[in-house]
Amino acid sequence: MTGLATSDTRRRLIAAAADLVSAAPGEEVSLRAICDAVGVKLPTLYHFFGSKQGLVDAVIEHGFDLYLDEKSAMESTGDPIQDIRAGWDAHVAFGLTNPGFYTLMYGKIRPGYSPVAQSRANEILQAITARAAEQGRLAVPSEQAAAHVLATNIGLTLRQIIMATPDPTLAAAVREGTIAAITGTNTQATNPFAVAIERAASRPEVLGQTQTQLLIEWLTKLAEQNL
Repeated sequence: MTGLATSDTRRRLIAAAADLVSAAPGEEVSLRAICDAVGVKLPTLYHFFGSKQGLVDAVIEHGFDLYLDEKSAMESTGDPIQDIRAGWDAHVAFGLTNPGFYTLMYGKIRPGYSPVAQSRANEILQAITARAAEQGRLAVPSEQAAAHVLATNIGLTLRQIIMATPDPTLAAAVREGTIAAITGTNTQATNPFAVAIERAASRPEVLGQTQTQLLIEWLTKLAEQNL
């Protein structure tokens, strides 16, 4: 078997497994069904992946690749808090559109194990919260903010998958509650700049994206001067 043929067979096995996962979210993947779909025997599958868990790990990586491709295609709004909102909504949408992948990616865990691709997704969020911290927009350390957002986002998405019913009202309420918690706007009502900044960031359609970002920059500078 040539290197090209080997690569193609491995890719087709992952694709077949991914199709089965997508067709029956949450159900066990049949190794024999995967092999039949590709036209190979079980020893070939074990040759490439070593075990069923090895194949599952490869499918999880594939799911994260799809997720990261969507994340990479998203343009920054120019405001880190608004980017958190956009990322939150994209995360929920991916989970509801791809429940089979999502339940493998975030629902089936092994203590102490984190897929490499999952770390890449975390780094994207941590970079956004780091920018928010640099602008003085967070009430907690940026690492804690990222963990708070991710944990809440995952829990909300899994709940909607379990219920098999999207709940955009709940999703928006939990999102805004999470942002209020990490920015401190739920406890900083006496700080008019913090309140104004987050209100502007949450409704960029009112002034428009460019004007909203300019307003946030002005308010941030004024806040830094303790005016």
